[in-house]
Amino acid sequence: MVKYDDSDLDHVFRALADPTRRRIVAALGSGERSVGELAEPLAMSLPAVSKHLGVLERAGLLKRRRDGRTHHLRVDPAALSPAADWIETQRRFWEGSFDQLATYLESAEGSAGE
Repeated sequence: MVKYDDSDLDHVFRALADPTRRRIVAALGSGERSVGELAEPLAMSLPAVSKHLGVLERAGLLKRRRDGRTHHLRVDPAALSPAADWIETQRRFWEGSFDQLATYLESAEGSAGE
């Protein structure tokens, strides 16, 4: 079983719980973007976008690079790995549990018909 740092997972899941932050992460899926490029399609002020970026950075999901006054951001895929691993572990557990339940129910139906 994989060990997880609950506080790191909490930060990642809390950061990704907001739809605006998920949109930002999705936008960065095609590569590095400037803060202005990320803010352009969002219907909010630049300071509001900066707050969202700060949450994502504190969760370790974003890396920032400065080029003069322009800030460029990219996703750090390593930060998503613990969350993806946790989700995969849960998926395997629950699929296995449902498979076992289905097998049990099928055998119980067969026994009842005898």
